[in-house]
Amino acid sequence: MSPFRPAHVEPCGSWLASDSGGSACISAGCANAIAGKPAPTVSAVWRLFVVGLMLLLSACASQAPLPAGNPTLPLPLQLHIERQQAEQRQDWLLVIQREGPGIRWSMMDPLGIPQARQQLIDGHWQADGLLPPNPEARELFAALLFALTPSGELQRNYPAALQQGQQRSLPTRWDIRYSQPLSFELNLPQGPHYRVSPLDEPTP
Repeated sequence: MSPFRPAHVEPCGSWLASDSGGSACISAGCANAIAGKPAPTVSAVWRLFVVGLMLLLSACASQAPLPAGNPTLPLPLQLHIERQQAEQRQDWLLVIQREGPGIRWSMMDPLGIPQARQQLIDGHWQADGLLPPNPEARELFAALLFALTPSGELQRNYPAALQQGQQRSLPTRWDIRYSQPLSFELNLPQGPHYRVSPLDEPTP
């Protein structure tokens, strides 16, 4: 009969740890790893806060300026909008009219297909209908509102505006050059460029 031999007990850990005589087990190693994971520092949280604040401020800065009050506009208006950029031209029809407490802006192409609809109510733009958001159209509408504001109401509604002769501008935003009160060129610093005229006026 063979003599009794106690069962061989493997040391806790991998075979590499056994060969080296180590006794650290996997669970202990995991616990140490979890315990050693660095927690978010105050500086990291502060950086996230600053980044979020900068994004918020940039979003606010990108919103087109609106008048402080309600300028007197000769509504309803039907305007021909000619858009030019990179030697490409587009033509639109814009109808501006009062509707309830606000002003409705409806833009369509020469075939009558709607391109953008917005309502300006209490100094805020609101979507009108189911058309997708159109940031360029909203910028255009805001610029036209600036261009159509009577000269005597300009400084009250746009304190930063500049006006001299047949030219009006909101620095770093819009530049307007008039040939008639309802016929003018609208230029944005990075484009596009627009030519605006009453609908019944012949296009040059």
